[in-house]
Amino acid sequence: MEEAGSVSEQLAHRPYCSMIKIENLSKNFGGIQAVKNVSFSIEAGSITGLVGPNGAGKSTLFNVIAGRYHPTAGCVYLDGEEITGLGPHELFHKGLLRTFQVAHEFATLSVRDNLMIVPGCHPGDRLINIWLRPDLVRKADQSIGDKADEVIAFLKLEHVASELAGNLSGGQKKLLELGRTMMADPKIVFLDEVGAGVNRTLLYEIGDAILRLNKERNFTFCLIEHDMEFIAQLCDPVIVMTEGAVMAEGSVDDILSNEQVIDAYLGTGLKNRRAG
Repeated sequence: MEEAGSVSEQLAHRPYCSMIKIENLSKNFGGIQAVKNVSFSIEAGSITGLVGPNGAGKSTLFNVIAGRYHPTAGCVYLDGEEITGLGPHELFHKGLLRTFQVAHEFATLSVRDNLMIVPGCHPGDRLINIWLRPDLVRKADQSIGDKADEVIAFLKLEHVASELAGNLSGGQKKLLELGRTMMADPKIVFLDEVGAGVNRTLLYEIGDAILRLNKERNFTFCLIEHDMEFIAQLCDPVIVMTEGAVMAEGSVDDILSNEQVIDAYLGTGLKNRRAG
């Protein structure tokens, strides 16, 4: 995986505009305020890290942005269009996708079939086309199959392309989820703890795939992750949340040298290592 500084240098030369803009976003569950008046932007073409202790509100924020929860207050904009309160299926068609801490594969389908069922608006969805326009349906199947094969090759999953997805390792399932987002040609992908339950070797492969998608295909990412080494190798900027609110935002170096962040999240161990 590339050095952290090289990512920052490449991103610094890109003409940015806001892909996601969040304004004063809050989410309450009864008397509990899980997200508190959060505002920030995610720039097009960036890889933004979202970090913080467990219970900080990170996944809840993702769920509000991705349409699983309706916000209590505030607004979300995608590429300049307000999307506040839209459902996941509506956001899918607008190019906003998210993954989950636990992979949501179709366990009894092969890896290739898991990819092929992602694209919507297939002509075969209409029974009349199957009867009267079979060539159109076959052409669509061929196109989707070719794309699935290209995604499998990009993610280096050829050796498990025919394997049932339920038999994959945790890291392979995370790669498959990343591949499913690729099938939809998204504007932005929200990755929730992509490293959870993944061994270091596969974690680096996932990181390399994210970097390649960002650099070669201009995918925009926002990812939740507790592994600060992984965050440092991928992300610029980094946003720190605690107790439902944004504590700090900046480069990895800014975050790692922020005494308030160290005390609240990174711990005294980092402070002692820096002092040494």
